[in-house]
Amino acid sequence: MTGEINFARDVLDSAEIFIRYEGYLKKNAEQIARAKKYEDKLLSEDIDYSKIEGLRLEAREKLNKIKPRSLGQASRISGVNPADIAVLTVWLSLKK
Repeated sequence: MTGEINFARDVLDSAEIFIRYEGYLKKNAEQIARAKKYEDKLLSEDIDYSKIEGLRLEAREKLNKIKPRSLGQASRISGVNPADIAVLTVWLSLKK
């Protein structure tokens, strides 16, 4: 017995794929966690987005029209970009 362990080819392939894409998988898991956090941050229906400094005009218009219930919903609106979500996040933290 030489101490050598033989693995099935599919096990070796799976391990290689996991190692190769580990960074992408970690980044994806972080994005999922961030998205969940955004879903938990609720937005009041009476927010006047036109008065929030730092939001782009298009984002203000879309947010006022759609009135999202959470940051997660706001982040999925066409015309609302990550910078707008960051502004909303800071604005919400200042309101508390």
